[in-house]
Amino acid sequence: MTTPNRNSGDETVLVVDDERDIADLYSTWLAEEYEVRTAYGPHEALDQADEAVDIVFLDRQMPEMNGDEVLETLRERRLECRVVMVTAVDPDFDIVEMPFDDYLTKPVMLDDLHGAAERMLDRESYDERMQEFFSLASKKATLEAEKDFVELQDSAEYERLESEVEDLREEADRTVSDLSESEDFETLFQEFPGDA
Repeated sequence: MTTPNRNSGDETVLVVDDERDIADLYSTWLAEEYEVRTAYGPHEALDQADEAVDIVFLDRQMPEMNGDEVLETLRERRLECRVVMVTAVDPDFDIVEMPFDDYLTKPVMLDDLHGAAERMLDRESYDERMQEFFSLASKKATLEAEKDFVELQDSAEYERLESEVEDLREEADRTVSDLSESEDFETLFQEFPGDA
């Protein structure tokens, strides 16, 4: 397993929230460990988002353009940043198809932000399939925390998500088993099947 190159001092975080007080608070908290850019709206966020940004903390509810649309634009630009949705909106099954990496529900505390940032940087050392697994597992955990059993069982989106998470988990388990036999743990996340 590779050791994450976390907190090297070069990581750049973009905080996006149309509520200035919240954006400034999050930025102040994150500035303790990261280079921080702050955007007070969607257009400013898109202006500041470039290849130097490692993580975006993105408010989902904003005027003019919502966070979902900003996220879609970021992905269309093929920026390599991890995106954490930060919102007061209780998540619904629409999040299954959204290409974000993690989801935080307000109110968000300092430990929540730092924990999410660390998880995102840890994932940088993983290959594409493992990153996909963690993204889907995060969505699954978010829905399980917000929805009751009946809602989950009645949702085709959740059923598909659960199946995808299980398939990727089995793939990871096979990889670990194969590596255990060859005692080559250093390549655990670099050589994960499906990297191409």
